[in-house]
Amino acid sequence: MKTILLFLSIFYAIGNAFSQDHYADSLTAERKKHEKEFLSQVLNEEERRIHPEICFFPVDKSFIVEADFVKDVGPAFAMPMSKERTVYYRKMGTLSFRINDTLCKLNVYQNLDLAGKKEFRNYYFVPFKDATTALSTYGAGKYLDCYFSRKTKKVRLDFNTSYHPYCAYSDRYSCPIVPKENTIPVSITAGECYIAHDE
Repeated sequence: MKTILLFLSIFYAIGNAFSQDHYADSLTAERKKHEKEFLSQVLNEEERRIHPEICFFPVDKSFIVEADFVKDVGPAFAMPMSKERTVYYRKMGTLSFRINDTLCKLNVYQNLDLAGKKEFRNYYFVPFKDATTALSTYGAGKYLDCYFSRKTKKVRLDFNTSYHPYCAYSDRYSCPIVPKENTIPVSITAGECYIAHDE
């Protein structure tokens, strides 16, 4: 019996390590693809000179969390933007989860311009600030994209996929400003990091 349990524990450890490696390799490949497309299609030549690459934190599966979703649909409102532009959103609910035993809550928003499009039917926007903001990440915060049915009770959040707004790299864009209530008291050292460059 002890031999079987030992074998199973070793098998689980190897499988878990393989899963971590496979996930890290897959995400790293996606990051490289994203960086190449972002630098060539979003930034112009001058901006690429200032930001020749995108900085990423190491892949860390501890920042993949299961959140409790409580539906709480609010009225349409014009989300504050970094430059003059009117984009309407509505609050869809709240996500509650723990990072290192600290309870965190983030509001979930729906872009009403996208809501009527089939491919965005289950897409939701989660902008946030955390304890890394303005230190190792952009001072205006980061974004996280989520896809789930509004009937769900549990949502998988992967902060390894969190990213900066275009405004972190170019002042030509107008980006949503993170609402004050979407600030969490922990360090999310996952996803994009930020290196300030002299212009």
